[in-house]
Amino acid sequence: MDLLQAQRSEYPCPRRADRRGTVVLSTPQYIENSRYPFLPKRGYAMKALILKAFGGPESFELREVPKPVPQAGQVLVRVHATSINPLDYQVRRGDYPDLVALPAITGHDVSGVVEAVGPGVTAVAPGDEVWYTPQIFEGQGSYAEYHLAAESIIGRKPAALSHLEAASLSLVGGTAWEALVTRAALRVGESILVHGGAGGVGHVAIQLAKAMGARVFTTVREVNFEFTRQMGADVLIDYQKQDYVEAILRETGGHGVDVVFDSIGGDTLSRSPEVLAQLGRVVSIVDLAQPQNLLQAWGRNASYHFVFTRQNRGKLDELSALVERGRLRPHVGAVYSLADIPLAHARLESRDNGIRGKIAIAVEPSVDPAQAFAR
Repeated sequence: MDLLQAQRSEYPCPRRADRRGTVVLSTPQYIENSRYPFLPKRGYAMKALILKAFGGPESFELREVPKPVPQAGQVLVRVHATSINPLDYQVRRGDYPDLVALPAITGHDVSGVVEAVGPGVTAVAPGDEVWYTPQIFEGQGSYAEYHLAAESIIGRKPAALSHLEAASLSLVGGTAWEALVTRAALRVGESILVHGGAGGVGHVAIQLAKAMGARVFTTVREVNFEFTRQMGADVLIDYQKQDYVEAILRETGGHGVDVVFDSIGGDTLSRSPEVLAQLGRVVSIVDLAQPQNLLQAWGRNASYHFVFTRQNRGKLDELSALVERGRLRPHVGAVYSLADIPLAHARLESRDNGIRGKIAIAVEPSVDPAQAFAR
């Protein structure tokens, strides 16, 4: 596990060193909120990372914008930590241009402390530690010091997790739950193939599948064998040296697995039906980038499920219960500051990024990055 200190980069942003020596962006400029309709017209300022235009990591700029004010049924949260997901850089580069109005504050994980509540809010109170996934494509994201959320999507942060860990679990945990529990209906004694088991959602899916009583196969590079074994994987397949279809059919005596969980897409998704048992299920969280040949799936009476996570408190409560029982814990592979999210984006997008698990972002200055690696 490596603790990344923020470092200088080629991004054309003025920087300075703070008292701890961490390199941060220089004092942000204040901008009028007329460009940000989801923020109030007046209020105290907060720092936020603004996506100015679709493009590369340099498209972000640290600014000051008005701090949101909670209305009826809303909760204002001081963000202590967030994390980086593939969805984040997909939004940034313009994969969903019709759903994101620029300029925008993006980001899809929050762990923090309730700052204030609007009228009618009863589930949480100021001072409570909470976690959640912002409503994707609706209003402000999590790359800011404060976030405004509907009471209905907020859960109480598991006491066993630091803010950095909780922010690394909310979206991927909800995604894995939706995929394995809601869609695939994985059962005790069944088997599952988790593609990319060392990744952000993959390592959580392995733990969840084991907690559900399944036998877990996973495709990873050999360098990640020990890590995914620690997560609970039973059969490890080096996709660089082995054909995973042949390996699984050999390991299962030609029977195949009951469920395939795909977070990679492309040929991986196309070939997944080849390892399915009869009445198997394929669950994918990636967009369809190419036509699929479904003959293999048809011959196995298989079903396909495509998942885009829906936010609700119920999933968070279920995940919290698993955390408290010691059955689930996110792995934080690196920590960056709010100002250095562009660096984090660039690293996650790199295929050979050396990251196991998630990249977390320490937003609140008091958050100690070492908390992510304490256990």
